[in-house]
Amino acid sequence: MNFVGIGYDVHRFVEGRPLILGGVEIPHSHGLDGHSDADVLSHAVADALLGAVGERDIGQHFPNSDESIRGISSLEILRKVAALLKSRKARLINIDATLIAEAPKINPHVAQMRTRIAEALQIPPARVGVKATTNEGMGFLGRGEGISAMAVASVDVPE
Repeated sequence: MNFVGIGYDVHRFVEGRPLILGGVEIPHSHGLDGHSDADVLSHAVADALLGAVGERDIGQHFPNSDESIRGISSLEILRKVAALLKSRKARLINIDATLIAEAPKINPHVAQMRTRIAEALQIPPARVGVKATTNEGMGFLGRGEGISAMAVASVDVPE
């Protein structure tokens, strides 16, 4: 049976950290604040996948109270989520995700993000959609205080 999950994540900008999106380091004056590498794109994808198989969010699987995973690569989180799906004999059909940010420019990095996410999930890059938009200057995203991401995952789960 085909199931769909949705994911959303948001992190605020901070100084002194690299900006990681979709497993790619993006040149920017600020990075994102978080317990892991704060990759909002990968976090939204992970939540969408977990939701598609009826699991709770990544905060339950990778809690920020667990010091052993401080600074973990979000691609590693995706690998662990993919292993969970595989253990249930679930097959990932596709991912579609959108980043919302005023800056930096995302489109020059989309192909590499798709490749990195696909590698972590062990699927072809053609099954990973990554898009970007702005918040048209409105709200905390529009003021450039952070970045958010939304994702949808389609997963075939055996009965």
